[in-house]
Amino acid sequence: MVYFILKRMIQSVFVMLTVAFLAFSLFRFVGDPITQMTGVETSVEDQERLREELGLNDPFVYQFTRFTGDMLKGDFGFSYRTRQPVAEMIASRIPATLELGVVALIISLLVGIPAGVYTALKPRGVLTQTILMTTLVGVSIPTFVIGIMLIFIFGVQLGWLPTFGRGGTVQIGGWESSLFSFDGWRALLLPAITLGVYQLTLTMRLVRAEMMEVMRSDYIRFAMARGVPTASLHYRHALANTMVPVITIIGLQFGGVIAFSIVTESVFQWPGMGLLFLESIRFVDIPVMGVYLVVIAFFFVLVNLVVDLLYVAIDPRLRIRDVS
Repeated sequence: MVYFILKRMIQSVFVMLTVAFLAFSLFRFVGDPITQMTGVETSVEDQERLREELGLNDPFVYQFTRFTGDMLKGDFGFSYRTRQPVAEMIASRIPATLELGVVALIISLLVGIPAGVYTALKPRGVLTQTILMTTLVGVSIPTFVIGIMLIFIFGVQLGWLPTFGRGGTVQIGGWESSLFSFDGWRALLLPAITLGVYQLTLTMRLVRAEMMEVMRSDYIRFAMARGVPTASLHYRHALANTMVPVITIIGLQFGGVIAFSIVTESVFQWPGMGLLFLESIRFVDIPVMGVYLVVIAFFFVLVNLVVDLLYVAIDPRLRIRDVS
């Protein structure tokens, strides 16, 4: 187990360095940050002096080495646009994005897993066909369209829920949370549902396919012949054996929810990391964009490591092979 964790951590370091290199390379072509930081009245000499102060005239290799070295020391630099520390800007947005992603994932699991089990056990039922058609329509519609539809129905027409912002928050230590206030939950529901629709469909269809496959296996038929109770057969034996591939998708889903919440945060003006990233692109704020992508890569690496450890915990055969 120790060897496995060390191996994954070494791989993670190379992944992080690769992401940092790609991000830093691509952002050199998104525009000149100096033109966004200065006005038309700024002289060419002042612009050049500012470029020199920011180190933008240094060779690429030196800039990248300085960028990665500072991050390893915990120094994420300063925003070109606001001149605030990037670490503080990201840290202030992480709670909003994580809470949105976690609630969206919980919604997708609470609905997707039972729906997948039901549609697998009753494949020819009318309700099953209705669920399958509804989820197919839902996954075919772009996320921003779903968000706009929910805003129009529940925010504009019915007036039940707010259509933008984070609502009321509660400060718990250094964490600003929406989960402990009624207004926070009201503001969180629409964006969480919007973000969770695609994950819900994917979870449901994966559980359904795996469940149908397991129900056709020999040991399930043998258990049925022995008279094992139906509930135990379905949930203790069949569902438990579908969870290994489902855990993989759930792990990747959570990383994807965090990474691709940009559209949802933009539609609902949710003050998370995704909205900050869009604002940074608009103003060519390279330090913020680079750190954002590195943070997202870190989430993916961490989630994949947790998924691999869950594999070992769930499947004893992997422990025997030492997951080599």
